[in-house]
Amino acid sequence: MGLEERAAAPLRTESFRASRPQVVGPEVPEKPFPIHLSGAVQRGFGRGGKDLGCPTANLPDESILPMSSVTESGVYYGYAQVSREKDGKTILSEEEGQVLPMVMSLGWNPFYKNERMTAEIHILHDFKSDFYGHEMRAIVLGYIRPELDYTSREGLIDDIETDKRVAINSLARAAYEEYQSDPFFDSSSNHPRL
Repeated sequence: MGLEERAAAPLRTESFRASRPQVVGPEVPEKPFPIHLSGAVQRGFGRGGKDLGCPTANLPDESILPMSSVTESGVYYGYAQVSREKDGKTILSEEEGQVLPMVMSLGWNPFYKNERMTAEIHILHDFKSDFYGHEMRAIVLGYIRPELDYTSREGLIDDIETDKRVAINSLARAAYEEYQSDPFFDSSSNHPRL
């Protein structure tokens, strides 16, 4: 499915949440993973942090093509890193510039009736300030669940919190932890300095 195509999202039910595993994916990432994404963080709809308590970093549309061309819409996990520098000045702390676990929603967010596909990454860290315009790199390592529709904001928030736990648990395996030191995150590579 590409950026223009949209399938109807199934409605989330209580039985779905009750039956969710706490670890997903094989012991070693399998094709099409890992998927490498990068781009400048752009402003989104502003509802992740305000409405859902889950601030997200949005990648430009062209940054998500490597992923949207080989995967379905849904929730994914992996690692991300935000550049500490912006406009030649160090803005983020050393801690905030580390490679950190993340969850990512790839899709149309049917609860909000989005008209275009987006990639929204939630880095599992409490940043002291926003980082719009900073370069971000992400390695997507696995799939958590399909994109769903919700009858309430609370149901969506419950699933987001479960997604975070599943991501942490799924990344706590040796073959996944190795990606925290992947050369893609190396600040001496040909990417902007992180």
